[in-house]
Amino acid sequence: MGDLIVLAISCILINNILLAQFLGNCPFLGTSKKMETAVGMAMAVVFVLVMAGVITWVTNTYFLQKLGLEYLRTVAFILVIASLVQFVEMFLKKSIPALYAGLGIFLPLITTNCAVMGVCLININEEYNFLQALVASFSYAVGFGLALILFAGVRERILLARVPRPLQDTAIALVTAGILSLTFMAFKGMV
Repeated sequence: MGDLIVLAISCILINNILLAQFLGNCPFLGTSKKMETAVGMAMAVVFVLVMAGVITWVTNTYFLQKLGLEYLRTVAFILVIASLVQFVEMFLKKSIPALYAGLGIFLPLITTNCAVMGVCLININEEYNFLQALVASFSYAVGFGLALILFAGVRERILLARVPRPLQDTAIALVTAGILSLTFMAFKGMV
């Protein structure tokens, strides 16, 4: 149990998928302008990442490895992730049209979000068992959501500040993301 807690803390804070491993920056920068959109994207990524992590672990362990088809891992993982994103997209379009419209193009981009594929591959490369893969997938997703929501809060605050013209919009967002990344690097000595 203690190992799982250490794994969770490590995935959320120390090896944060966005701010320490730099995976998934496109939706990070694209959906962090409004808090509502950031929260919606965080929830969508949590669902997709947890489901993808579990399904790809099962697919790899019980099908690809047993049949000696490890070379098809990338293709199989992409199919799993794309299917899950389509499911989320259909659900949001039907259930929460305002969030669906707010996420816009960034929702289908979860399919190509390297954070989702990265976590699936990390689970396999680290040779996690099922429970560890589940905890790691969920924790990486929580870390993604935490970073995204913190960043959205900072970006909303920046809109109220006077920012010099050369640093407006994307430039200040990148500088802020760098500073936020440095704050997460402070957790490196925790575990």
